Amino acid sequence: MRVLYVDDEPDIREIAEMALGLDPQFEVRTAGSGAAALALMDGWVPDVALLDVMMPGMDGPELLTHIRADARFAALPVVFVTARAQRSELQNFATMDAVGVIAKPFDPMTLADRVRELVA
Repeated sequence: MRVLYVDDEPDIREIAEMALGLDPQFEVRTAGSGAAALALMDGWVPDVALLDVMMPGMDGPELLTHIRADARFAALPVVFVTARAQRSELQNFATMDAVGVIAKPFDPMTLADRVRELVA
């Protein structure tokens, strides 16, 4: 499974990449911004995208809008990753065409399983 993880925080990106990379069935690529993610997706098609909600420039919801504008990614499962996991915010994310939300801080040991659950 090709997994794209987008987060502006290098430490969190590295932890997620290592955690997901431990699963031999995952091919993981990361991007530090929405623009970098779109550039990466120009030549590489993920099976799932994990998007940080709060990023400078282009946040996760805005990135999702750009992703959906490309017909190749119309059905791409997208998961929001956020420290803002209050009930009202979770309901708001659910209306944005995402398959789920992973709260930060996430457990690196269960991240791959959680991604599988959300995509299944």
